[in-house]
Formats: sequence, C-alpha cells, structure tokens
Amino acid sequence: MASDYRRELFSALQALQAEKGISQEDAITSLKDTLVTAYKKNFEGETNVEVDVDPEKQEFNLLQIKEVIPDGDMIDPYSEIYLKDAREINSAYEAGDQIKFEINPRDFGRLAAQSGKNKSTQTIREKEKEAIHARYEGFEHEIVSARVAREDQRFLWVTMPDGQEAAMGDKDRIPGETYKTGDLIKVLINRVEDSATRGPQIYVSRTSPELVKRLFEQEVPEVYDGTVVIESIAREAGDRSKVAVRTTDSNLDPVGTLVGPRGSRVQAVVNELHGENMDIVEWVEDEAQYIANALNPAEVVDVIFSPDNDNEVTVIVPDYQLSLAIGKRGQNARLAAKLTKFKIDIKSETQAENDPQLQAILEESAKYAEEEDQSDETDETDEALEDETEYADANEYFSEGADQSDASEEEKTSESAEESSSAEEDSSKAKAKMTEAEVKEAQDEFAAALKNVDFDAILEEKEGDDNKKSDDK
Repeated sequence: MASDYRRELFSALQALQAEKGISQEDAITSLKDTLVTAYKKNFEGETNVEVDVDPEKQEFNLLQIKEVIPDGDMIDPYSEIYLKDAREINSAYEAGDQIKFEINPRDFGRLAAQSGKNKSTQTIREKEKEAIHARYEGFEHEIVSARVAREDQRFLWVTMPDGQEAAMGDKDRIPGETYKTGDLIKVLINRVEDSATRGPQIYVSRTSPELVKRLFEQEVPEVYDGTVVIESIAREAGDRSKVAVRTTDSNLDPVGTLVGPRGSRVQAVVNELHGENMDIVEWVEDEAQYIANALNPAEVVDVIFSPDNDNEVTVIVPDYQLSLAIGKRGQNARLAAKLTKFKIDIKSETQAENDPQLQAILEESAKYAEEEDQSDETDETDEALEDETEYADANEYFSEGADQSDASEEEKTSESAEESSSAEEDSSKAKAKMTEAEVKEAQDEFAAALKNVDFDAILEEKEGDDNKKSDDK
C-alpha cells in the first residue's frame, strides 16, 4: 500500500482525536470497522478478513483468514486451505488451525484511505455527540461561566469552558441586558436535547430562578453545605426576586446569613444579575406568618384564610401600607403569591371593615377562637382535678408507709384522716354554695399550688426515712 495513503488516513485520524477529544481506542476501532466494510463492499466473495492497525508506525494491513482443512475437502477457497499447503508454510499446522494472510488488492490503498477517512470521521462525530450528551446531561441545572460567541436571529450562542457551544433563547435572556462578543457571563444549563440530525444541543438560561439559587450557593457557604436552605424562589428576571430561606441551626439567622456583612453576599448576586433587586424573607411553618413575611417590606395586620379554598387568603394591611403591599404594577403581591403558592387578596383595614363577607369570616374566626379558649380552660380544669387526685394518692401512699407498730401514730393518722374527711365534706358544702366564678378561681389556685409540689423529692425523702427505720431495727 502506498505510504501516502496511510499518512493521509492517520493524519486525519489524529486531527479528529485532537480536536474532539475522542480516545485512540475508539478511533482505531472505528478505522478497523471501516476498512473491513470497504473491502467487503468492493471485493465480493472475500468476507473472512480483518485489519491489523499499528498507530505508532502509522500502518494498517489487511489480513485474510483461512482455516486448515484435510486434503480433498475444500468448499470455499477464500476461507479454506489444504493441510498440505499449510504445512509448506509451517509444518506444525494441523487441521482446524487458522492462518492469516496479508493481502493487497490493487487500488485498495486508495479505496481504504478514502473510505476510512470518511467513515472514521462520521463514526468519531457520533462518538463525540454521545460524549457531549453524556457529559452535559449530568450537569443540568448547574451553573457555569460561558463566553459570548455570536448571535443570530434565534439564539445568543455562548462557548462553554470545554469549547462546546450552547444556545440561549430570547425568553432565557434577562430583559435589558446587552451582550458583546467575548463577554464572560454566568449561565444555568437548562436542558440538553439530542437530535438525530443536529446531535446534542445544550440550552442555557439567565432567567431561571435556579440561577439565583446557584449564585447564592457560590457566595454563601452555609447555603452550599445545607445549613441554610432556600425553600422557594419567585423571580421576575432583571427586576426583582424574592427568596424564602430557613436554617437547620437554631443559633443562625438565615436572612442575615444570605445578606452577609454589610450586605456583601447579596450584593455579589445582585451585581452578577446587573442590579436585580433581592428580597430575602424567612420561611416558617406557620403559613399565616410565612405569607406576612413574603409581603415584606409591607406591614401585615391579619391573614385570613378562605373557608371555601385552602389556597386562597385575604391579607389585611394598614391603609397607608396598601400600595406598598401591592407594589408597583402589583409586583410585590404577585411575587409573594408565587413564593408561597397562595392566591393572595390584599385589602386595607378600611376596605376590610366595609366588606360584609370578610367581616362574617372574622366573626366566625373570633367565635371559633373563643370556643378554643373555653376548651383550653376546661382542659386546665381537668388537669387541676387530675393533679388533685394525684395529690390524694400521694397522701394514701404516705399513710400506707407509716409505722404500723406505733399505736399512737395510728390514732393520730386516723384522727388526721377523719379531720381531712370532715374538711373535705365542709369544702364540698362550701363549694356547693360558691358561684361558678369562685369555683373556677379555687380550682385555679389549687392547681397552681399543686404545681409547686415536688412529689419526687417527697417520695425520695419518705423512702429514705423508711430505710433508716429498718436499719435502726
């Protein structure tokens, strides 16, 4: 084979490897398959061939494989060789062995070079597409620094750190931002799509709420390690974002952590987004309080949940705070609704007073709250009575633990019990004459008194006395 063809083929192979990062193993495998296919296609009848490639010497040899058969039994001369002929090559051959013969059909060098070059290029590009898709599919929703490359009618094209191009559509561009070729910007890998014709296509975004989250992860170590959790983000790219945060460390202020010393952390994010305003609010389990926090910087008087829809609320604010709560073009209320996933209707105190339906809900809420308070009072009374029973049981325990051998002590205990019984009867009679308020007051006082009794200490002291008496005996 002419050496020029070999050099041409291997030069093309090396160039594709260097440009696209395809491994030598994949490139060589592709070349072998290509040369075998080209040979079979152009030299019909000879199918049992293989290619031996030496990338260091930049050589490839076409080998025909023949099986050694006993003399006189040949069926296919392209794939078989008689035993006597094989032993002329090497006397050690036996029937069933395989022998490889180097072949060099006329013009196969030129054919191999051209076919190998074309097919290898195609195969390597397919491998490249697979590698790109596999690499970037695992990085969806991650942030990268990309350089602006060019712009056409559909997309702004940016160059990723590894040289791969990615597309950013109009809806993924921050309104008002201008980009110049060579500008370095941070983008979010939005999605990776695989097309049969174009191959893998990477789409990036500057408007996704996830970009805000990733930027805070870069600026705030507590967010990156999970000590501070970003629960929700509502964003109108280029104008304003609201970020709800909570902490897993009770000693840490989540809002202050994101803001940073003198606002340095949040300012770094704002600068990257070219002046986009950031409202950092605390996420809490109490939905009413969370909604009130989300409407920051407006002051909230009350949050009323709709009786007909669990996802609708009416927020009452002072008259002078109404416009602030709603925000310019309704932005503050809109972002708060996106952040909390509640439909929010904002009313001033005057509007709420003049709304019959809202007043009815408030009255119903007040009635419910009053019933809850009464229920709590009943529970407290029950607890007091339980404490009283417990106290009586403790007295019984003390009585049972008394020294039974001391007759005079028994008499004293009996007299004390009679007096206690008499006192209880008198107390019962007195209670019968008490008003309901007096009964309640007495029960409260009694419950309060019981709370000051340390039964554990008394029992411990009693057991100590019993043990001492046993030792004396």
